[in-house]
Amino acid sequence: MSTDDRLEKQRIAEDLEEPAREANRLARKLGLDPFDVNYWVVDYDEMNELIAYGGFQSRYPHWRWGMGYDRQRKQRQFLGGKAFEIVNNDDPSNAFLQESNEMADQKAVITHVEAHADFFKNNEWFRLFGTSPDAAAMLERHGEAVAEYMEDPDISREAVEEWIDHVLCLEDNIDQHRAFTTAEGWTEDGEMPEDLAENLDELDLSEEVRKQVFSEEWLDAMADDGDGPTFPAEPEKDILAFLRAHGKAYDDDAEKATDYEEWQREILELLRKEAYYFAPQKMTKVMNEGWASYWESKMMAGERFADPDEFVSYADHMAQVLGSPGLNPYKLGLELWQYIENRRNRREVVEHLLRVEGVTWRNFSDTVDLDSVLESLEPDPLVADPVAHLDSLDAEDPRIDADALEAARAGDIDAETYPWKLLTYEGLAERHYSLVRPQSRGFLKRTSQEELERTSRYLFDTERYATVEEAVEAVDRAAGWDRMREVRESHNDVTFLDEFLTDEFVDDNDYFTYEYTHTTRDFRVTSTDAEDVKKKLMLQFTNFGKPTIAVHDGNYRNRNELLLAHHYNGVGLELTEAKQTLERVFELWGRPVALKTIVKEIDEHDIEVARRRDREPEPTERGKLIRFDGESFEEEELDDEEVADIRATEVDYNTKPDEWL
Repeated sequence: MSTDDRLEKQRIAEDLEEPAREANRLARKLGLDPFDVNYWVVDYDEMNELIAYGGFQSRYPHWRWGMGYDRQRKQRQFLGGKAFEIVNNDDPSNAFLQESNEMADQKAVITHVEAHADFFKNNEWFRLFGTSPDAAAMLERHGEAVAEYMEDPDISREAVEEWIDHVLCLEDNIDQHRAFTTAEGWTEDGEMPEDLAENLDELDLSEEVRKQVFSEEWLDAMADDGDGPTFPAEPEKDILAFLRAHGKAYDDDAEKATDYEEWQREILELLRKEAYYFAPQKMTKVMNEGWASYWESKMMAGERFADPDEFVSYADHMAQVLGSPGLNPYKLGLELWQYIENRRNRREVVEHLLRVEGVTWRNFSDTVDLDSVLESLEPDPLVADPVAHLDSLDAEDPRIDADALEAARAGDIDAETYPWKLLTYEGLAERHYSLVRPQSRGFLKRTSQEELERTSRYLFDTERYATVEEAVEAVDRAAGWDRMREVRESHNDVTFLDEFLTDEFVDDNDYFTYEYTHTTRDFRVTSTDAEDVKKKLMLQFTNFGKPTIAVHDGNYRNRNELLLAHHYNGVGLELTEAKQTLERVFELWGRPVALKTIVKEIDEHDIEVARRRDREPEPTERGKLIRFDGESFEEEELDDEEVADIRATEVDYNTKPDEWL
């Protein structure tokens, strides 16, 4: 890096010191509790490298990073993409700002990052890996370990890279719902039979010695009759841990399985550890990006963190982020968080109104003027514009920050630029109360009779109000934000969608499902029903949107073969890719491997008949076993009984109507 480049980065960094400091202070006033964040200014190429490396400056040597860098560079060069931010889950977190971005973009990134750092610190799924990940140091150690093996003259660099390729094919085949433990601490109920079984004939032992050394029961169990001991006792989703404990490497020269070399075992374990580290980020993509987008918008627009001459640029920034095509986690997540906020605020208001003397769920609509209620919920002018009322603010008011008020009156803080400093959390919650925003004013009025009855039924009759005005005065304006933080702590994307993707949300935001139909040979909208939308979205996020595969038997058919099973949910595997993966698994197991699954088959004749009847053809589901012995594949049909344990009988992601009209 030239001296001029270094000086330019230093200048930009100095300009960003105040926005970074104030964004952190504002985030904490809004109720967030982020990790400390180190901000780094990087150039265009450095940003592409960081994106390719998954947000870190150092990773193990492998061709995948170069491929990622080239893809990122071409995407930005030819498709006009723009890198706004990258931040990692670490304590402290590290965020990288591209020097060529405008100040509006830099501020948006900083506010976005502070919310990410809060999510990393407080979401329980990130705690499964540990309370203080120290990820940058961990990944750097991993990189050094792999590089050392690659430089070892006794180990082929190509062999190390190929071994990494094998393991990466299974990097998502872990149990992401289980707290991470090292493979040494990983245990299971079943124990693998000794490998003497496959070498017994080679030992050339006499029958007398065999009987002295091995029990009759053990010899019977080792017979290839299909009824011997199996392990694990229950299906094991952490395939990488299972392979590390019981796998072998296939030796091409010896044409047999051999124990792992130390470098193979260590690399498998460090890649498994990285998979567990990155798993929570994959499991909470919608929640995390929506959370960051929500608070970024609150700070940049709601608190005017974007200066007046920066606001148009910021609006363009958000339009790019929220307007990208396809399933956009930023947009979906933001809309869901806003819905959670509005729904909790509405419940808070309704609960108070139902405690007013003479108001019941039956006469609610006739006795309560909701327009008047919304008018009463508008922020007090003192918190809406505290700078304009600086002399009128009361230091005893719980909505006012007494220390900041004293400093502002003494001219020690810039209240004009940062009016939020004069307010407490309660004051900011009132200032940004969601139900009175123009886009949300209809939310309270949409309260259904069913919701009123349900709320009334479970309402504790402990506090009554004489008038509607008295009830509204007691409403907690922070209820929505408090609820959002509760949800942020405990949910992942699957549970998040399952709980909050309601009929009301789907209708308000115009979500729908679409399917490929054989009758029309194209994609058609198939449903606007909330349950159907939820099913399709859940399919995208369950198990990272990938098929669920588990180890069912490490001694399949009593031949030390590995049996994997696809837990079928109505969506079949891509068999070509499944076979390519089995070839990789063979290298990690060292012996034949098999996969049982269920495939869907549709006859062309059935398609033609269904088309004439304006129906979709009914596919036939068949059990299938695919086996790879290191040289060739075998396929066999399985009876329904043999795949009963992998069929999800109550899960169906199909949303096609029975008939097309």
